[in-house]
Amino acid sequence: MLLILLGVLVMHLIILVLLIVSTAASAWSVGGDVTSDLWYSCTTNNGGYHCKPASNEDWIQAVQALMILSLLFCFFSLIAFVFQLFKLLKGGRFFFTAIFQILASLFVMCAAIIYTVMIPDDNRQFGYAYVLAWVAFPLSLISGLIYIVLRKKE
Repeated sequence: MLLILLGVLVMHLIILVLLIVSTAASAWSVGGDVTSDLWYSCTTNNGGYHCKPASNEDWIQAVQALMILSLLFCFFSLIAFVFQLFKLLKGGRFFFTAIFQILASLFVMCAAIIYTVMIPDDNRQFGYAYVLAWVAFPLSLISGLIYIVLRKKE
């Protein structure tokens, strides 16, 4: 049982790191001399690196908000898991942790879908931060489902 709890905790920490990196990294879309993320759009001209803030369009602000919410819910579910680990009665399930983790997965999925649909198509490719967001989605969903099934034992 201790190995299962340790595995779930490590998986949760990996998901949290994936969400932090995908939210903060500057490679949601790349193409030629242009890279853009949720916060900045940067270009490389004549050896110089120039960044400007991301557009003020509603869709990018929605993606920013959803990624921050996914980070917060993943972090709060980690705190809830540790709290429930010590306070939950024998045989109890980690429902509160599971709900927060599943909500985090839904938020990151919605953010990635909005970004996929709304990104302007000007010969750019999706970057590694975008891929990390999509990798974090099924992992956090699976983690949330594991929390639903998991029972505390002495």
